[in-house]
Amino acid sequence: MFSTDDNAAPPATRPYSDDEDALNEAEVNGNWTPQEKALHEARLKAKAKRRLRKSSSRNSTSESFSESGEPAAGDPHSPKGKVATNDRKSRTGKGRGLPKKGGAGGKGVWGAAGMVYEIEEPDARDPNYDESAQGDTVYETVVPEVDERELEKMVNPIVQEYFEHGDTKEVEMLLKELNLGLHKFEFSSQALSLSLEGKASHRELTSRLLSDLTGKLLSQSDMARAFDKMLKELPDLILDTPEAPQMLGQFIARAIADHVLPMSFLDCYKGKVDCDHARVALDRAAVLLTMKREMVRLDNVWGVGGGLRPVKHLVREMNLLLKEYLVSGDVLEAERCLRDLEVPHFHHELVYEAVVMVLESKGDTASHVMIKLLQSFWKTGLITVDQMNRGFQRVYDELPEISLDVPHAHSIMESFVDLCYQESVITKQLRDACPSRGRKRFVSEGDGGLIKN
Repeated sequence: MFSTDDNAAPPATRPYSDDEDALNEAEVNGNWTPQEKALHEARLKAKAKRRLRKSSSRNSTSESFSESGEPAAGDPHSPKGKVATNDRKSRTGKGRGLPKKGGAGGKGVWGAAGMVYEIEEPDARDPNYDESAQGDTVYETVVPEVDERELEKMVNPIVQEYFEHGDTKEVEMLLKELNLGLHKFEFSSQALSLSLEGKASHRELTSRLLSDLTGKLLSQSDMARAFDKMLKELPDLILDTPEAPQMLGQFIARAIADHVLPMSFLDCYKGKVDCDHARVALDRAAVLLTMKREMVRLDNVWGVGGGLRPVKHLVREMNLLLKEYLVSGDVLEAERCLRDLEVPHFHHELVYEAVVMVLESKGDTASHVMIKLLQSFWKTGLITVDQMNRGFQRVYDELPEISLDVPHAHSIMESFVDLCYQESVITKQLRDACPSRGRKRFVSEGDGGLIKN
């Protein structure tokens, strides 16, 4: 298998090509042993590795040359002529030979020259976060928007309390604490619904509340949406309040007069209303606005409620009530009229006026009728003990002045007080407190020898 030529190189320095040719020739002849075949494969693999190393070294050398074709200058003191170790170019022979991240990367590097970083906001979740070093801390209370289903539960107590105290500023303060959002008009509709079920004084307070809130918390568009909703709900409202259409019409007229609703509110419904109840309400509002055109406000559309009325007006109303009762004798109607006045703190005036009418009347008819009326008010609890006592006591105090116009006032008063006590209208202490003339008349002609007190 090996050549025996004397001029041939020794086996240690002979190239592998001669052996490969011999092996190939032996393969052709079919004389290869398994050991020779394995040796041939190992040599082929080593040859392929050498070729790969040579090609990679050529590529790195070519990339290290400059554009002019001259080799790049290296560090003469570096071993094997390598480039400086602080060179950021890739040493693997991959890429374009540019520094990593444009020269802005690496350990301890802040970034490229001229780079401006944004101010980083402190993170409260950072373990190194120091709240005291952040300056003044401002806390804001975020109020979630009220859900439509919970709105009624939150609004009804506010309106009911307003009916008791009548302070619109307190209602405004409470509403500012609530985030009604897009459901602001729902407050107006809820207040209107509650006032329709209440008294005339409640409706007067509701009209004032809507007037005071307009322009502050509610706009005219919110009020228009509220009244539009009430007009649509009239078929359900009349089930509990049969007079709801007429009342809602009065609310609309009062709102337009108070500039709560725009003047064109009624014009938007002309020829567009199919519900009969809504049509009644709109017609009622139109009639009231026509009648009160010269008035700036329809202040008396609900009357003057309760204690807001002048004393002279209340006295006149109670006098009229008693005179109508003397004519008709209807106790239930008198009771209804007294309740409508809504002045339980002023019922002593009715007692006073009733007793004075008895003193100024002729005959016993008025006394029996008034006793019946006072007895009815006493049993139903409409007039309390305190109001009854105050009314009689006022008559006791003014009896000397009344006797100037009614000479027999003392005797009439004594008999009337005795009848009231017998009918359980007044107490025994009040009967005993009734004044008398306090002088004795001695024996005179025609007295029959009797001494009278």
